Amino acid sequence: MDLVTFFKDNPKTAIAFSGGVDSAYLLYAASKYGIQTKAYYVKSAFQPQFEFDDAQRIADFLNIDMTVIEADVLSSAQITANPPERCYFCKKILFSKIMEAAINDGFSLLLDGTNASDDSSERPGMKALKELSVRSPLRECGLAKAEIRRLSKDAGLFTWSKPAYACLATRIPTGVEITAERLSNTERAENFLHSLGFTDFRVRLFGDSAKIQIPELQLDRILKYRKEILQELKKYYSAVLLDLEVRE
Repeated sequence: MDLVTFFKDNPKTAIAFSGGVDSAYLLYAASKYGIQTKAYYVKSAFQPQFEFDDAQRIADFLNIDMTVIEADVLSSAQITANPPERCYFCKKILFSKIMEAAINDGFSLLLDGTNASDDSSERPGMKALKELSVRSPLRECGLAKAEIRRLSKDAGLFTWSKPAYACLATRIPTGVEITAERLSNTERAENFLHSLGFTDFRVRLFGDSAKIQIPELQLDRILKYRKEILQELKKYYSAVLLDLEVRE
């Protein structure tokens, strides 16, 4: 099956939209094939501001209505306790909210941007999607990340080269309580590194310290901006560490 066939069979769908590479292309495809669709973005403490800005930019570019849903994820003890299945609990809450809003708008089918490269065994959130009958056309049609990036570039979507991004909660080790302060510190630290030109990196909580993970090609930049990074990040952390098991 391809996307043309999928949307021909499903001409009215709601799309859970994050502003990332995959959901942006899915929204584009829905627009391209002329189906009735609407985007739903969930705004929570786990999503940094730039993700919302990117989502709004894509929705405006495609001239597709985007509903913003507020979710207080920190009110759930199952989530803030940060157990291994945290992603499952979070997805269940977020997608239930999207499903409710979509049904109220007259949509009975909800889609998400999971692609064929995503390993379901490593993503407990997929269990929640299955339980809620959320469908993933990119995955069903065998579209992997590299192909989605290529198609996105051809479509003129700025997200084609956007680095993969996981929510802010993933920077806090399993079993360590998730708090608004820890999430805010992470966002501020990562925003600062981004302002210095770093890309595709993470600032993870390690005790009370920040542990920076960056691609190997950017190690020289860390040394170049060492003093500035220490000065800024020590506003939020007791120490700043560099993880030499760098991200590929």
